[in-house]
This record gives sequence, C-alpha cells and structure tokens, in this order.
Amino acid sequence: MLCASLLSDDDVLLENVPDIQDVSGIVTFFQAGGSSVEWDKGAKTIFLNHSQFDLTRTTGLPSKIRSSVMLISPLLRRFGRIFVDTNMTGCALGAREIDPHIHHLVNHGATIVSETPLEITLQGGFTGARSWPEYASVTGTSTFLLSSVTAKGSSVLRNAAFEPHVLAVRHMLSQMGAKIEDDGSAGIVVEGVQRLNGGRFVVPDDHHEVATFLAIGAASGGRIRVETSLVDEMALIFAQLRKLGVELAIEADSVTVTGWTREVSQPFTRSIMPKIEAAPWPYFPADLLPQMIGLAIGCKSDVLFWNKIYEGALGWVGELSKFGARVVACDPHRVIVGPSAALTPAIVEAPYIIRVVLGLLIAAIQINGRSVIKNADPIWRAHPGFVENLKMLHAVIDVTDSE
Repeated sequence: MLCASLLSDDDVLLENVPDIQDVSGIVTFFQAGGSSVEWDKGAKTIFLNHSQFDLTRTTGLPSKIRSSVMLISPLLRRFGRIFVDTNMTGCALGAREIDPHIHHLVNHGATIVSETPLEITLQGGFTGARSWPEYASVTGTSTFLLSSVTAKGSSVLRNAAFEPHVLAVRHMLSQMGAKIEDDGSAGIVVEGVQRLNGGRFVVPDDHHEVATFLAIGAASGGRIRVETSLVDEMALIFAQLRKLGVELAIEADSVTVTGWTREVSQPFTRSIMPKIEAAPWPYFPADLLPQMIGLAIGCKSDVLFWNKIYEGALGWVGELSKFGARVVACDPHRVIVGPSAALTPAIVEAPYIIRVVLGLLIAAIQINGRSVIKNADPIWRAHPGFVENLKMLHAVIDVTDSE
C-alpha cells in the first residue's frame, strides 16, 4: 500500500500502519526523494504526498527489503528509467527471484536496456497486456496491478494471488479510481485509467501476527484473546491449529485460545500421517509453518509438515533437536515432528528468516528454564512491539545485543 501511494500526487493517508523495519525503510526512501511524510507511530498513521519526489535524490531502492520490488513499477511509470538490484532477497528462504516482476514490466511495454546492472526503461507509459505467470505470487500480482491500473487499454492476469494483503492493495487502488474486476477464474481484469486520486485507507490486520499469538497462547498454557477483522479469512488457519490440539473460541471480531490438549487429529485414512501442508493462498500460508512446527514439538504424535513453495525454508529444523525435540528432515520440503521423551532449554541459532525466530520462540516457551535464540533481529521486520506485547502477557523475555 505504501508502494501504491506513489501512483498519485494527491495526499494519501494510511491508517493502522505497523511500526516495523520494512515500513521504516520505505518511508526513509520516500523522505530521501523529497516526499512529504508524516508518520505518527502512536496513532499508527502515515500521511504521504509524493508530488515533489525525485528519484535522483535517493541512493537507490531500499536494500534487504523484499517489498522494495514493488517500488519498481510505480517509479518506472514516474521517471521512465530505473536501475534494479537483482538480489532483493529478504528472508533466506532459498531463491527469491525477481523474474515474474520483470516479465510483467516487459509485458506492459518496458524495455531491458542492460542486464549488468539491470537497467529498465519505459517510454510513453505502460500498455495493457495479458499475463499468465507460472505461479500465484503475492508481490508479482501487486506488480501487475501497479503496472496495469494506469496502462493504456485493458490487462488480464490469470493465476493471480488473492491473499488478504493483496486484496487490500486492490481495494486501495479501486478507491483511488482504478477499474479492477475478477474474471471468475482466479484472474483479474483491469481497465487502465489516466489518473489515480489520493485518499484515506486502512491497512488490514496481519493474519500471520494473529496466528502467531494464538500459537504462543497454546504453547504457554495461557489464555490469549486476539482481536482481528480477519476472522472469516482465517478458517483454514484455525483448522490447522485445531489439528494440533489447540482449542479456540471464535467470535465475529476475535479469537481466543482456551486450551491445548496436545492431541493431534488423526486422518480417517489410517495409512497416511497427519500433515500440514503450505502452498499459495488459499492453502495454509508458508509463513506460518515455522510457528506450527515449533508448537508441534509438544504434541503427542507425529505430524508431517510440507512446504510446497520454498526449497530453503526448513533447513533450520535441526536447531529444534538442541531442545531434545524429535525432528526428521525428509527432504528440503518436508519434515516430520514427533513426541519427545524430554525437552530441555537450549541455546539455538536462527537463520535470517522472520518466522523461524518465532518458531524457535514458540518451542522455547513450552520448556521450563532459560533458552536463548541467537540472531533474532529479523523479528522486528514484521512484528511491531513484539517483545513488549509478550511482556504484557507476563512472559519473561529479554533482548540483548549479543543474543
């Protein structure tokens, strides 16, 4: 939604904005370019006006932020030329390609001038196009939308992503004057307009944050009530938590953890193992798999976890064995977690993956004694006030520079 604000020179006000590092990185980029920015962190609002933004004032796109890839299309539309860092990796989940984004840009009329460095130009604005990417990408779908809403003519995207945060971007663009419709078969149809207006928009809750605190509530043996506007969108997520024995009380605007039996729901097909498999929405989100794996070390029977997206996302599970957990890595995409005779506190190391820090934390919460998670910095990229929220729930947790 921050990136989409670049499509208008009018005032834009975003509400319910989280105070996280990725937001800070993009806001700093806007300020360096001369945009008017007022960020009230207490009120969770950001006022933006990009009428004076000049790309030449900046030192390049924000580094180490995967969401920077969504700045490329709006900046290309504004300035007609941009240099792109092809290593916009974000978390260390394996290959994080930018090819789908480049394909969308070229499909809409952009030109690759050189590959080293990657220089892209656009003359006369974007043009309408039909796209059918190899997979449903969240940021790829966003790049398509950001390119097509002001393109000349109509555009069609098949195999589009429909996660709640993608729908929020669509809703924002529609309120700004874009003409966007579903095509009835996992696709999007966009009729380009000449100009987009500003406006006032609300950033939706993060379903990853909601589910994480529900898992924390179960692991701690406590009772946590999480208020959210995303209850209807999280039915499958709730089902997977219940599969691991988490007891939930669901209301229209909140979810409460009421207990954790640790009993794993067994399939009626007795020849298969209970499993939680992650794939593009509306499947279970891959960004919640580490939290579920961390919770599962306390369950009473085996569970198979299957990440169908990232080939490097499960390399961390060996750290759980330091707690005494029984974990078997089947291959880069699958791992089996089973009941352990005894779990003990440990010092573990997290890779540069936001959700893995959370998975290790959820595992440690279940174990009496002091555990240490090293390299926990990524957590501040996506979870505002995380430690403070845990302390409000009476968790005994500290953050140090060395650990």
